[in-house]
Amino acid sequence: MTDVRPNGPTTAPATGAEAPRGVEAPHGTQGPRNIQDLRGIEDLRETIAAELLAARARTAALTDCVGDGDLTAQHSPLMSPLVWDLAHIGNQEELWLLRNVGGRDPMHPEIDPLYDAFQHPRAERPSLPLLPPAEARAYAHDVRGRVLDLLAASPLEGAPLLEAGFAFGMIAQHEQQHDETMLITHQLRKGEPALAAPPPPPVPADAAALPAEVLIPAGPFTMGTDTEPWALDNERPAHVVDLPAFLLDTTPVTNAAYQRFIADGGYDDPHWWTPQGWEHRQRADLTAPLFWRFEDGQWLRRHFGTVEPVPLNEPVLHVSWYEADAYARWAGRRLPTEAEWEKAARHDPATGRSRRYPWGDGAPGPEHANLGQHHLRPAGAGSYPKGQSPYGVRQLIGDVWEWTASDFRSYPGFRAWPYKEYSEVFFGPEYKVLRGGCFAVAPVACRGTFRNWDYPVRRQIFAGFRTARDLERA
Repeated sequence: MTDVRPNGPTTAPATGAEAPRGVEAPHGTQGPRNIQDLRGIEDLRETIAAELLAARARTAALTDCVGDGDLTAQHSPLMSPLVWDLAHIGNQEELWLLRNVGGRDPMHPEIDPLYDAFQHPRAERPSLPLLPPAEARAYAHDVRGRVLDLLAASPLEGAPLLEAGFAFGMIAQHEQQHDETMLITHQLRKGEPALAAPPPPPVPADAAALPAEVLIPAGPFTMGTDTEPWALDNERPAHVVDLPAFLLDTTPVTNAAYQRFIADGGYDDPHWWTPQGWEHRQRADLTAPLFWRFEDGQWLRRHFGTVEPVPLNEPVLHVSWYEADAYARWAGRRLPTEAEWEKAARHDPATGRSRRYPWGDGAPGPEHANLGQHHLRPAGAGSYPKGQSPYGVRQLIGDVWEWTASDFRSYPGFRAWPYKEYSEVFFGPEYKVLRGGCFAVAPVACRGTFRNWDYPVRRQIFAGFRTARDLERA
């Protein structure tokens, strides 16, 4: 999640935590895992604390690895200075938990406008009198200590924001999603590498035998949720969608496949592009994914400060919706709709129900998906067989955000909660939906119903895609 404010989102959207507004009851919330898995309020309290602490540890890792100059610099006009994100995390935690849930007086009301993303688009933030790094850390640390005290005393029930710890879970998601935003800033940052992580596990031997595509049969399925733990308003309510049969790529499109599109002149032929896409491709002079360059007969990329050959079997990364759509047209295919993606990811044809994740209802483990910044890159295509859906589709969760054909719209019966600026003001054709998370997304902020949205021109996000086709054309 990032702030989805005046200049639009750049990764997962903000978790309804920018400024407390009118609060209504949600459609229904649970705790961070299946509610039946929790032993009671104390178990829920421990789970919440663990999620908050995990998020803060990641925030520290992303901000302690560079000096104050890198924290206060703006590495791209599309992104905030890292120090802004650091204090914004603390400010939203104070607003929602200490003030709105705990009824506390503001700690430093004078800084509220500085960290209100509606008031200040990213391009303006370096010029603001932001808290310097030491003060930003101290403020976030002070807020967190008070929040943990509040959590220890909270009944976690009796009010809409307290039920099953919803507000605490919302803030855990908010911080983890700003961590994803900060990781994007690290990718954009010039200079020596500041981050390191082991590579993903090797591609399993059976990947070579996977079919290129799988059939998703016609029929209804339940899209969205009424009961998903800590789900946000745009994921609600659950509703039945009836789809015709379609075929879907078994894995995301790889760098090798995308290089064939480039070599065949895909960027030079307007036939493959929408009119808006072709106009943008010309204006922005797009010739390859962001961070790629062709040198000495091979494609190279800059990846977190290191220049390396583009890994052929990895899912393609840092492409806009326009590029993904053009590739799909070139390949004689199309991008899947959001509903098609979710049916492939959640529907179990044996039971007729929709799962929480492709592999079932259990929380993600390292055997299921590439999540949580444990690896700083996508895994090779065909990885994570234990995470595949009942239809045999792999890597629907983690690795890369996947562009879909769909505009960001509300579901039938949508109700804004806890405030309309989280999702409602962004519904419309200006934004395209992405699904599935990526290697930078924490499990607490990734599920089969989670919806991300962004402008179709965005490329700095960790986004790729897979393609589909209608059965009639098979």
